[in-house]
Amino acid sequence: MQFKTLATATALLLGTLPAISQARDTALFLPFDQVVTEAISTGKIDGSVKFYLAGNTPAGKASVVTPGVVTNKKTNAFNKTDYQACSWALQSALITLHQAAKNVGANAVTDIASYYKKNERKDPKTYECHAGAVIAGVALKGNLAKVD
Repeated sequence: MQFKTLATATALLLGTLPAISQARDTALFLPFDQVVTEAISTGKIDGSVKFYLAGNTPAGKASVVTPGVVTNKKTNAFNKTDYQACSWALQSALITLHQAAKNVGANAVTDIASYYKKNERKDPKTYECHAGAVIAGVALKGNLAKVD
């Protein structure tokens, strides 16, 4: 009798494997500046480095110090809304870019594009985030620059 129960349980489990392997991957396009403001107000970044999405240009002359810098950040999305998880992942990416800029004497990151799975997406207002049931991710590509 135990063998029959074990065989039934195994069959049920194997029947759910395709559903498990097809995890959710929702593409979201969310407001960038709002998350930058959150990161500054919570002290995650100090505001000394400015961030400019592609299509937005700094007021002064920008000289690129390091072109094409990429960051790819993931975060635990469990028990978070998609917005919360995406915001967290973007803030992590901003921290990385902020530190990279400071390390090379830059005070801005310009021409920022979403770069999820190496697909470049430029938008002057939003960033791309992919959210699942367990993980959310943001990838960005931009230029570290000195703005006068």
